[in-house]
Amino acid sequence: MKEITTEQLGKEDYILYIHTPFCGTCHLARTMLTQIETVHQKDLFYEMNASLHPEFMQEIEVESVPCLLIKKGNEIKEKVYVFHSIPNIYKYLLTYNPALIAI
Repeated sequence: MKEITTEQLGKEDYILYIHTPFCGTCHLARTMLTQIETVHQKDLFYEMNASLHPEFMQEIEVESVPCLLIKKGNEIKEKVYVFHSIPNIYKYLLTYNPALIAI
């Protein structure tokens, strides 16, 4: 996962993993996302430490962490707060950007 930059936040499409360093649930969610990236051998997600970007958290109205923020066509499509499982995360990837995980 790559840390998102201000420039990338202005782009139309991205999937952003929002976390805080001392959140146990965030560490579990990161493990799932890292496993997906390992299988596909590429960075699929950007990441952001919510503690370092309070203005963004308020502007986007992030309710809690971990959060998987899906932006498509310059519009926030989903804010996923419950990760459940790797297949559940794939459901979102296939819905919003199937080309991203094409093998």
